[in-house]
Amino acid sequence: MVQPFFLNTPQRILDDLIDRVKNTRWPDEITDSGWTYGANLLYMKEIADYWCHTFDWRKVEEEVNSYPNFIMDIDGYKVHFLHIKSKRDNSLPLIITHGWPGSFLEMMKLIPLLASDDSISFDLVIPSVIGFGFSDKGTQRGCNSAFVAELWHKLMNKLGYAKYGAQGGDIGAGISTWLSLKHPENVVGLHLNYISDSYRPFLGQDEKLPEEVLQYQQYASHWSSTEGAYAQQHSSKPMTLSYGLNDSPIGLCAWIIEKFNSWSDSNGHIENTFSKDELLANVTLYWITQTIHSSIRIYNENSQMPLVFGANDFVEVPVAFAKFPKELPTPPRSYIEKGFNIQRWTELETGGHFAAMEQPHLLADEIKIFFSNLTSDNQ
Repeated sequence: MVQPFFLNTPQRILDDLIDRVKNTRWPDEITDSGWTYGANLLYMKEIADYWCHTFDWRKVEEEVNSYPNFIMDIDGYKVHFLHIKSKRDNSLPLIITHGWPGSFLEMMKLIPLLASDDSISFDLVIPSVIGFGFSDKGTQRGCNSAFVAELWHKLMNKLGYAKYGAQGGDIGAGISTWLSLKHPENVVGLHLNYISDSYRPFLGQDEKLPEEVLQYQQYASHWSSTEGAYAQQHSSKPMTLSYGLNDSPIGLCAWIIEKFNSWSDSNGHIENTFSKDELLANVTLYWITQTIHSSIRIYNENSQMPLVFGANDFVEVPVAFAKFPKELPTPPRSYIEKGFNIQRWTELETGGHFAAMEQPHLLADEIKIFFSNLTSDNQ
């Protein structure tokens, strides 16, 4: 059953949020340390003041509600999604999946770029991953990316789409990959701007990795030791972390915004890339839905079912990869091609992990070119 969804947060929740921000107990810091030790204290106080006195969540609601929103029950899970249908005939259904610490709000800039283009027409489906936003929280074990992929396939089928494209970054890349692995007869093409860090292609018993892959693995290991502590916590003990983040809006904000700062192509200042309104819209969504624990728990679930390919595993559908320069560690093309049917590989000159927010025009262009070529080849 599908029901229209309209976002209207009770005012008491927003009032309580502001009260909590105003009553924050601030930590000390090393003088002039900037972001060296994590979220910068000066900036966190600045954004806290903005949160209390300037940010308007109602404007976010207005933008979200300007698009068709729905809740669909799939196998007992309520899934929230935006469904923007093209006004043109023969449009291509495309499901776009976000990751952490993002949300469906990441994709808002993509909608006008993909929904009203002369070269190719899309029916856009933008869901909230289980445990995120307004979708249900997975309270049983096994709610990993492969599980969510099955829900997405059923979602698309229930919407009447037997054939569709898939796009994703971060956790959304893993979900979209599982979707393509499990349902190659339905997925016409897969567009990625990230590859799961658990990805391992099948290698022969005596197969040796080339030097470029060994260098990537060394770099990824160094990155993990300096930037990856969050993932270790998410994967191992997400519950412990969640008590603080679910109770303190500034704690939650710092945990999320530090990643937007570290993983973006912002040239040393986060607001070169994101506005305070964009940052706080995403954090506020996590706060009002109380989804920090349910969202990070998928790391634990995915650690028990990593994207490790067996001898018969290969993403056969056409795949495009858009590599942004400030993305998290990305394997070389030769390594990815061992498990993916790469048909288009583009290395962009600017942009980071949050491509849909940072460089929506570049990402949208890559999506349109890839799927335009696919549809023209099949005509």
